[in-house]
Amino acid sequence: MMRNQAMAAVRSRMLAKLASRSAAPKRTYIRPAYELAKRIMPKISPTEEAALNSGTICFDRDLFSGDPTTKSLLSRYTAELSGEEQSFIDNEVEVLCEMLDSHQIDEDQNLPPAVWKFIREKKFMGLVIPKAYGGLGFSGHGHAKIVQKIAGRNGAAAVSVMVPNSLGPGELLYHHGTPEQKDHYLPRLAHGIDIPCFGLTGAASGSDAASMRDEGVVCMQDGVLGMRVNFSKRYITLAPVATCVGLAFRLRDPEKLLTAGKEGITVALLPTEANQFAPNGLPGFKTGPRHNPLGAAFMNGTVVGNDVFIPMACVIGGEKQTGFGWKMLMECLGEGRGISLPAGGVAQAKMALLGVGGYARVRKQFKVPIASMEGVQEKLANIGTLTYQVVAMTDLFGAILADKEKPPVVSAIMKLLCTEKGRTCVNEAMDVAGGAGISKGPANFLASAYTAVPIAITVEGANALTRSMMIYGQGLTRSHPHLLKLVQAIQHGDDMPTFNHELTNIIKHAFTNLGRSVTRGISVQIQPKGNDVAAYYEANLSRLSANFAFCADVGLTMGGGIKTAEFISGRYADILSNLYMGYACLWFYERNKHVKGLDKVLDAAMADVCKNTQEAFFGLFANFPIPLMGPVMRVCTFPRGREYHNTTDKLRRQVSNLVTTPTEVRALLTEGCFVSKDPQDRINQIVRAMPLACQADEYLAACRKEKRQPTDAEQAVINQAEELRELIIQVDVFDTLAGKNHRGEDMKATWSVEPFQGSKEQAAH
Repeated sequence: MMRNQAMAAVRSRMLAKLASRSAAPKRTYIRPAYELAKRIMPKISPTEEAALNSGTICFDRDLFSGDPTTKSLLSRYTAELSGEEQSFIDNEVEVLCEMLDSHQIDEDQNLPPAVWKFIREKKFMGLVIPKAYGGLGFSGHGHAKIVQKIAGRNGAAAVSVMVPNSLGPGELLYHHGTPEQKDHYLPRLAHGIDIPCFGLTGAASGSDAASMRDEGVVCMQDGVLGMRVNFSKRYITLAPVATCVGLAFRLRDPEKLLTAGKEGITVALLPTEANQFAPNGLPGFKTGPRHNPLGAAFMNGTVVGNDVFIPMACVIGGEKQTGFGWKMLMECLGEGRGISLPAGGVAQAKMALLGVGGYARVRKQFKVPIASMEGVQEKLANIGTLTYQVVAMTDLFGAILADKEKPPVVSAIMKLLCTEKGRTCVNEAMDVAGGAGISKGPANFLASAYTAVPIAITVEGANALTRSMMIYGQGLTRSHPHLLKLVQAIQHGDDMPTFNHELTNIIKHAFTNLGRSVTRGISVQIQPKGNDVAAYYEANLSRLSANFAFCADVGLTMGGGIKTAEFISGRYADILSNLYMGYACLWFYERNKHVKGLDKVLDAAMADVCKNTQEAFFGLFANFPIPLMGPVMRVCTFPRGREYHNTTDKLRRQVSNLVTTPTEVRALLTEGCFVSKDPQDRINQIVRAMPLACQADEYLAACRKEKRQPTDAEQAVINQAEELRELIIQVDVFDTLAGKNHRGEDMKATWSVEPFQGSKEQAAH
């Protein structure tokens, strides 16, 4: 019996042990794998976490999944202007553009008083403020189209409109402000009574804005809870004329006076005059003086404060929002960064195509239009291709915003690509325009854009850092379908079940996209381009997307090192950006494929996308820091080596002709450009002359072929074309520049020299 009891006790202990094992967390990976991941996975700082939690994820998740499709884009996103938005563009924007004289604005270094008044009274500063507060309540897409049209006419006016609608405190107020703040400020902003600006950048904190030195300390003054703040901001657009300033600073609370909120980056709204939130004003606070950004005429300057007491009522959202400023800023930039500066880049591209595309057809050298010269056609084809790309991207982004998305990764891609491609278009246009492009004056429609190009490249996150740090660094963590959960499992403690689950998913994800890379790489080899250009490039983009997703998973072997390996991160960003642009091009084509000749431009645009994506991949393969990983990725994704090539000369010629003659393609890609009604305006003259020049050249060619004289009707067209041509090839001249007489007394020689006497002697010998 004792033996039976002993056996029963043993069985009981064994069952208990088994039960405890089954109740313990199931571990499918050995502990060293978890410890290794803890060491190499990137650590997420509080500012990074705020950025990762702001905005939304949209098509960027599809790209990281390795299986995006144009069909899904078409089913999810569409962008149309509302009737009110189109009416505003056709009327108020048209009137504003007609009021703008870019040459005079550059000379005066300011917009005329009548223009400022019109912008403010017609609610240009309240485009996106809801109607309930007196604004126009326009969409992000409408906002972009409005800024595009103004920017094509004058950059300073466009900046003065875009900043209040994207970088000003209006959106922050609407989403985070107290009811009292909204009721007071939003109607004043919408009606242009208040002019806003936002102070973020300082001497020590440019692209690294979170490292700002500006600091405030919570304190009490005369029974009022507030902050004693010192700050020095620079490069602040509209600061010299602003009446309310959004200010970001780092808040400390050493005496623990806060009853809500927390220490950290905080955003306050500072009025330049006393109001209900700052009854005693803000002594020590000053806006201005001005910077001179490459001679561009928009208002830009400093915001400084020395020992300024800011009442807690000035914090956007009140005391409970102290310490949450960085997240608020990231949410705001998640939309605005993808609208304003990209709109300027699109405007530059469109105006280069409209103006120089027409000029090249009118201007003749060696008795032929320069648009027929291959050296010029190469430039014009590039302008046409890049314009198609940026128009496609901005329209898709507008559709994404219309779907209530606020995607910071796609927004950063937009800012990078649109400003860079706008710059290239302007540079190419200057090469074609030649002397007409470098001679400043009222007739020059390129000079202001050319000199201002570096500004857009630099602000809102310099493009060099946007590419090398932001796009892929943030995109990988937030857009990869499994990485963020794995990192959080490590960062939040020993969450082994979640770690095991997400690591399994990442491994499955990598092998899935390896399979896709191989099978799609084979399938594109046997798919001819034929007449269905869109289907051909859809297949190739699908292959490249799978390649990207697989290589992104391989890149996880670098762990947190990817954050500082900017050469590598930049190449991943190039691939991701080009994939977004490629799908935008296909999406735009499917919506506009009725346009005759658009397939040729799509072909050129997609050839450029595929070639640039391929080169980024090969740069990655050649420089990946972990031994053998680069060759492994290359063999798995491009086993046959380089497969994509530059656009053919034949296709370049076709695209050039499409954008320099009166075609549906030219009309589509210049849609929304402002053309003045003034017959003395140079763009007006070019738009009128280009079709006449084409018609006149056809008549002259027919006369030469048929060995006859032009008819009276033909001669009338030829004469009109020649008359306009003669006007268009002229450039501006000035009696004096900067008010100085270049033939003054100081230019007369006050010294002398004896005549040379040796010529006669040499001739005699």
